[in-house]
Amino acid sequence: MAGKHRDITAVEELSEAYKDILQQTGKIIIGQEKIINELIISLLSRGHCLLVGVPGLAKTLLISTLAQVLDLKFNRIQFTPDLMPSDITGTEFIEENRSDGSKQFKFIRGPVFANIVLADEINRTPPKTQAALLQAMQEHEVTAAGETYKLTEPFFVLATQNPIEQEGTYPLPEAQLDRFMFNLWVDYPTFEEEKTIVKSTTGEYKADLQKILNAEQIIALQDLIRRVPVADNVVEYAVKLVRMTRPQEGSPDFIQQYTRWGAGPRASQFLILGAKTRALLDSRTTPNIDDVKAIAVPVLRHRIVTNFSAEAEGIDSVNLIIRLLESL
Repeated sequence: MAGKHRDITAVEELSEAYKDILQQTGKIIIGQEKIINELIISLLSRGHCLLVGVPGLAKTLLISTLAQVLDLKFNRIQFTPDLMPSDITGTEFIEENRSDGSKQFKFIRGPVFANIVLADEINRTPPKTQAALLQAMQEHEVTAAGETYKLTEPFFVLATQNPIEQEGTYPLPEAQLDRFMFNLWVDYPTFEEEKTIVKSTTGEYKADLQKILNAEQIIALQDLIRRVPVADNVVEYAVKLVRMTRPQEGSPDFIQQYTRWGAGPRASQFLILGAKTRALLDSRTTPNIDDVKAIAVPVLRHRIVTNFSAEAEGIDSVNLIIRLLESL
């Protein structure tokens, strides 16, 4: 009983902390509250995010600001065609012991050893290097020369993709995309937001950021989310929604007409984890179907593969998700 009471107090504290996080990031980032909300949901659900948006929308600034407010170690890796897997995970070199002249291997940790890792333009690097990062995302560890090194927790990867320049890029395969909990599209600011951005960034204003949470508290909150109870009807809704994205399972006609394949079970897991986190941020102790609906697009957007008919008619996965939500 004491544990349950502690959890309810933690939910209230999280809801307050979330308001403070929005307030602090708002000192530097204008607008983008929805994106910040989804980034925090992903972090607390132990997921990773893929951010898609044209250059110059402050994606990097947003992530580094969030890392500062959450008091987490932040590293940015700029992906390039010549980046090697060891540039991400770390390298081994031979070190000589000056006292007795013996030689031994020493491992120098790469930039992946941080709490928040920003993989900038992940589609610019060859598959071998992409795989090194994606393996670290999945296993939370790095193996070098037979030794396994644990990554620091919490470990949260944000990969960015530029949707414009497709020349000389290596698109992530569907199996790799599935590792990301959310696929978030960063949009242009509104007219008013852009005015505020220009005013605040061309003057001498310097924001003073306060730290709201730390690594230890975030790990405790990640554990708390796993303990949140979920009603059977919410789980059923999430599973039904995911199964309906698959063209072979008695799904609606428009899914059979426009999709090559749908989302796997990972999507159902992420829908429930995300719904739990969303409920807690809103100071509710259990999620409802609306929480699942609210995160359906970022969870499913990159997991539904459309066919040639859809492309010919200008229909994308988001159109299909919206139609599915309406039909359920």
